[in-house]
Amino acid sequence: MLSLTRKMTKTGTGLRAAVTLAAAASLTLALSGCTKLETTSPSSVRGAAGAQARAAEFGTVDCRHTKCIALTFDAGPSENSARLLDILKEKQVPATFFLLGKRHIDTYPELVRRMADEGHEVASHTWTHKILTDAEPDEIREELERPNKEIERLTGKRPTLMRPPQGRTDDTVHEICRELGLAEVLWSVTAKDYKTNDSDLITERVLDQSSRDGIILLHDIYDGTVPAVPGIIDALKERGYVFVTVPQLLAPGKAEPGKVYR
Repeated sequence: MLSLTRKMTKTGTGLRAAVTLAAAASLTLALSGCTKLETTSPSSVRGAAGAQARAAEFGTVDCRHTKCIALTFDAGPSENSARLLDILKEKQVPATFFLLGKRHIDTYPELVRRMADEGHEVASHTWTHKILTDAEPDEIREELERPNKEIERLTGKRPTLMRPPQGRTDDTVHEICRELGLAEVLWSVTAKDYKTNDSDLITERVLDQSSRDGIILLHDIYDGTVPAVPGIIDALKERGYVFVTVPQLLAPGKAEPGKVYR
């Protein structure tokens, strides 16, 4: 009986451990917003375009032969965006802006126009920052269509890229993005600037994670971020990086609607 009891106890412990692991796995899947997320790297897109394909139309950078990296900013425009645009212009660095609609696009329309006029890529981050994996299909379409229409009205160009809030996406989001002509762009570098206003720490985190074909996620809505940008740019240029927009990073390939890039 003693050995049987020990055996049962051991078995029970194993079952509890298995249940705990399963729960953790389920939580991870829930937080990711999907059960399986397939992403495509910039180098894969460029390779699929073929060796003889021409380089990007924007500028003269060919990321097949150049150590490229992309700066991206989420959830603007904001009161900090004008200063950011001044810095990017001074440093001659293009960026990709994933803009939020409510209280941002509708509050700073002149900055949306300026972003486009100065050669930056203007894209969507939804209208209200709703988590798309928690929304019904009609809500997802509304979240994506509304900023697209406003950006097109202000810049004359309809966005082809979007970034899902918190990076949460799933098959339903993919399908609706495909219908709307949008590719999803995630990131490979994050400073978690939503947790700190320490510009030195933001700079350190970006530099520690950066590598070729990196997509850097920052938010110009936070006070510590824009002051960190000059140092980030200077340090990465010293390491031999060339800054490009996301479309440039993929060129001569192109992002396909409904696919996810990172």
